[in-house]
Amino acid sequence: MFDATTLYVILAVAYAAVLRGMAGFGFAIAAVPILSLFIPPLEAVAMAVLLQVVVGLHDLVKLRGAVHRPSLLRLCAGSLIGTPLGIWALSALSPDAARMAIAVLVLGGLAMLLRYKPAAPQPHSGLALLAGVASGAFSGLAAMPGPPAVVYYLGAGTPPAQTRASLLLFFFVAAVIAVPGLWLAGAIDGEALWLTAISVPPMALGTWAGTAAFARLDHAQYRKIAIAVMAISAVLAGWRGLSVYL
Repeated sequence: MFDATTLYVILAVAYAAVLRGMAGFGFAIAAVPILSLFIPPLEAVAMAVLLQVVVGLHDLVKLRGAVHRPSLLRLCAGSLIGTPLGIWALSALSPDAARMAIAVLVLGGLAMLLRYKPAAPQPHSGLALLAGVASGAFSGLAAMPGPPAVVYYLGAGTPPAQTRASLLLFFFVAAVIAVPGLWLAGAIDGEALWLTAISVPPMALGTWAGTAAFARLDHAQYRKIAIAVMAISAVLAGWRGLSVYL
């Protein structure tokens, strides 16, 4: 049924998808807080994950030849290790405290990136595996797998097109890993599936628009936008965690 809530959901998904198409990341961190204003937070997370699985299948076919395969495989392997560690750590930290901790770590990593700009691509297999473990831990702690992977690629100086493609496929894998847990938690119900289904077209349209914008960016512009998006994501996560104490 199309009502005001459905319209808001579609607009929120389209907006977040533009960000995803341009930077290769940021969909969930942009979509979930907005969606949570209109639907239950767990349902918003389920929608974001399911949409990234659906659209990620297209990315898998289209972008598989553009990724940096060695680092992507290590990120995915590390994520499998880190996700249960993050879930275990969540038993010792509240979700809001976890978000605050992640925000501090991300801002610290971005501060280092602002000082360090590699002159040539310098991918490191060990760091990719470590970033994957951290991404999995961040996902288990606060459903935020992105920051370590983004910081890794920006720090390695990987070309923007390769960075974007690798991130899109990594988040597809992270979403697939998250689906069983959401299903067991009861977050994937008929309403979530309906909202996901009607959001696929705006998701695709927004991603197309963001991709068109990405095609006009050079390396320096992409790096600046990516760092800005990461900083905003960290601030939003930290504010969401801090607001419960205010």
